[in-house]
Amino acid sequence: MADLETKFPRYELISSGKYVDRIPELHELREKSPIAWVPVMDAAFLTRHADIVRVLKDHRMAPANLTQGIRLLSPEQQEELEPLSSAVKKWMGHTVPADHQRFIGLLKRYFTPAMIDRMRPRVRQLSHELLDAVEPAGRMDIVSDIAYPLPACVIAEMLGVPMDNRAQLLAWSADIGAIAEIVSYDRLMECQRSLLAMQDFVLEVVKERRAEPKDDLISMFVAAEREGLVSEAEILSNCVMLLFSGHETTGGLITSGLVQLFDHPDQLELLKSDPDLMPGAVEEMLRLAGPASVISRVSTEPVEVAGSSIRSGAAVPPGADGGKRDPRVFEDPDRLDATRRPNDHLAFATGMFYCLGAALARMEADEFFRILLDRFPDVNPGYETPDWQPVLLISRRLKTLPVNLRGVGGSGAGDE
Repeated sequence: MADLETKFPRYELISSGKYVDRIPELHELREKSPIAWVPVMDAAFLTRHADIVRVLKDHRMAPANLTQGIRLLSPEQQEELEPLSSAVKKWMGHTVPADHQRFIGLLKRYFTPAMIDRMRPRVRQLSHELLDAVEPAGRMDIVSDIAYPLPACVIAEMLGVPMDNRAQLLAWSADIGAIAEIVSYDRLMECQRSLLAMQDFVLEVVKERRAEPKDDLISMFVAAEREGLVSEAEILSNCVMLLFSGHETTGGLITSGLVQLFDHPDQLELLKSDPDLMPGAVEEMLRLAGPASVISRVSTEPVEVAGSSIRSGAAVPPGADGGKRDPRVFEDPDRLDATRRPNDHLAFATGMFYCLGAALARMEADEFFRILLDRFPDVNPGYETPDWQPVLLISRRLKTLPVNLRGVGGSGAGDE
């Protein structure tokens, strides 16, 4: 879209810099223009909340396929990565609307408010068990000790997948995360190997449920398969997607959310004295540092966006970070305020492709932070600055986050 390059300011969506470095840049960009040009995607990047909402609710805007990194490779390399591309194209939220609605209809039978309530005691139990394991040391790396094991165990139990080899599942998931980024051919081949290995792992569970159904999500998929509502390939692809995204996004919420609490000590103290404010605090964590920095969309026909014409097939990534800190919508937008109402932060998108797991992620974060602050009211950072990974295409992640469970002055989680 050469017209975008000349008409709008340039924005480097991928950067060697850290996530926090982008906030002032996004504020400046938003005031300059409702659209920026992203060279790596040749895309119209939206910066303002109102425009982002309109695009997310527009039926002409479909989720972009997550295989953009593959499309930058040679034809021969793309052919070798076809199994990866084929699997990802079956992921719920990245299919055509009719297939998405069909799969969402199945999952809505399971992801109900009653199910969320039934999972609360288990989330509490897991939170206590994980904190029990790190309590003797008085310190932890919340990334590896809590944020990824907790939601991984939750989604695995919901699916009916055994967690006997939790480390292997987490390693596969870490590799699969490369699909959402622009990385090397070798890295994508690692991603493909891990995805296919996880599909083989899930297939064994599917075979068991065909013979002996249980009260879990895979059994529900198997029943739907018998009704002709879903194929085996769709079951395998989407179980992998749920295992990967179910812990990746919630883990990011927990780690980034704790950074936000440490950065807002007045709110941290408020939550200790009034834990019932935690749901509002979780919404603010999602707004300020939710794991998705971009919500990818592509136009299915010519459209007008923020006063500009966009051709059919063009990538239009609404800038979630820009919209979530838009002062036109959020007063004092860079401040965490547990009492903020309303809070239309769009961390889980909106419209047809609203994240089905939003309520589960909120519940897990709410329960964990309540327990953390109740058991360890003196919890404090064991780091000088958060160790963010370089800015990636869609998501943000912390490499590590050392935390002291007791008073200031104790050894940091990263110390030997």
